[in-house]
Amino acid sequence: MAVPASRPSDTSVSAVPAAPGTSVVHEAYARLAEVFPGLTVTEEPPRHGDGWVAAAELAAGGAAVEAFLDWDDAQVLRDYGQRGRPDVVAGFGLHRYAWPACLLVTVPWFLLRRVPRVPVERVSFQRTQGRMTVLVKEFACLPDDPAARLPGARVVADEEALRAEVRSAVAEHLEPVLAGFRPRMRRGGRALWGMAADEIAEGLWHIGHLLGEERRAVAELTELLPGPVAPYPVGASFRELAGPRGTSLPTRDRASCCLFYTLRPRDTCVTCPRTCDADRVERLIAS
Repeated sequence: MAVPASRPSDTSVSAVPAAPGTSVVHEAYARLAEVFPGLTVTEEPPRHGDGWVAAAELAAGGAAVEAFLDWDDAQVLRDYGQRGRPDVVAGFGLHRYAWPACLLVTVPWFLLRRVPRVPVERVSFQRTQGRMTVLVKEFACLPDDPAARLPGARVVADEEALRAEVRSAVAEHLEPVLAGFRPRMRRGGRALWGMAADEIAEGLWHIGHLLGEERRAVAELTELLPGPVAPYPVGASFRELAGPRGTSLPTRDRASCCLFYTLRPRDTCVTCPRTCDADRVERLIAS
């Protein structure tokens, strides 16, 4: 499947769903699965049982979140031979949900210039299979999008208005989920929304790389999160590092730390606030 061009008026964007039971963002989810087989998104009501958890259950917190985190707790013990602190395990679990959940919104925006609304009542997740379900009933788009005349469309004036829809749609989904995880997190609201900004930026950055459009992804994420924009306390925070022989190495500064160093003190993410630029350059060259 060809990736639609970045221009919102591109006529390659289809005006109708690709198949019965799918929405105007179906093409974006199909393209996502092509370049990132670790996540498959289907458009259907939330599933339950057989490893599925509804996003609304995670938002409710309590037993559902504890059961969800059992997997992360067991994984840490199995892989590192020790138990993680409860807040560390909760951070791992939240990241493993929020990273793909943000893609439900950002990938259709990046590929199709359509921003679906994905409240928690319409999403479910199967973590071991890398699957999500979503029901898209409303979406935002630009005036010259052929889908603007379809039911559920909310037409916005321009690209900046569409970016505001992205920020709002992600916040609408994540706000109750963050509340569900918060009792285990030992972090305040600003820190949790900083994590949300990281998930938005790093998720689409990775998918943009797989699509062969990393530079455009970085540029568009910088416009999406140019700095603190409520509720996000930080921007995308991309920058360039000088590599050998005049090369340029893209990086960004995370607002949050995943706390993996509590398990392996010498191991940090390449974008971690704890990782100095010299180490970043060395690791980026090696990879």
